[in-house]
Amino acid sequence: MKRFSAYIVLMTSAVAMLALSIIPDSPFSGINWALLSVCIVGIAILMFFVSFEKKKVDPKEMALIATMASIAGISRVPFAIIMSLQPTTFIIMITGYVFGSQTGFVTGAVAALVSNFFVGQGPWTPWQMFCWGLCGIIAGQLGRKSKEFNVKVFAAVAFCCGFMYGWIMNIWHWVGFVYPLTVKTFIATYIASIPFDSLHAMGNVFFTLVFGKSFFLILTRFKRRLTVDRP
Repeated sequence: MKRFSAYIVLMTSAVAMLALSIIPDSPFSGINWALLSVCIVGIAILMFFVSFEKKKVDPKEMALIATMASIAGISRVPFAIIMSLQPTTFIIMITGYVFGSQTGFVTGAVAALVSNFFVGQGPWTPWQMFCWGLCGIIAGQLGRKSKEFNVKVFAAVAFCCGFMYGWIMNIWHWVGFVYPLTVKTFIATYIASIPFDSLHAMGNVFFTLVFGKSFFLILTRFKRRLTVDRP
């Protein structure tokens, strides 16, 4: 609980400062938000990885995380030509759904890092790590409430996560590439992203409907074996 409270304080402070930067003659108006935003998101990711490191993780679970993160990351590469359409979000979410929020976050963060070795690293990478990690957290919380896999519910959440991912990444695009930082340019940035966010959301639903049940059964079987094999 303390960990999540720290995240909330960190991100709320960042949003408040960002809002103040829009006000003319504000002491925050001259801040390099592209650089500061990367630092803030990087700190949030580091905090989560530190908390994950303190957890006693089975080597087999670490191997699973590495495998699923690699699959999620590499699966993005063939779809790179189609903006926003990829199975990465679905794979991250189904992993988080079965193995929990912490595993989901780490899988999402590592997947973003892995995939960008192929499609391009940059200051946007920490933002993508954070967004996909957040998708893993949300799916993990959903999985805690049900032992069965409800395709419709998962697809609905995956659909919403597609838009959430885009809305958060829009903040990076706005502070990093748009000038000046005003309410008008902020709204214009979000309007321009609607087609891409919609494609991402619909892609999540498609991959869930086609592969959701199969992935759930495979990962659940592995989770049972992992639990049985532990001393």
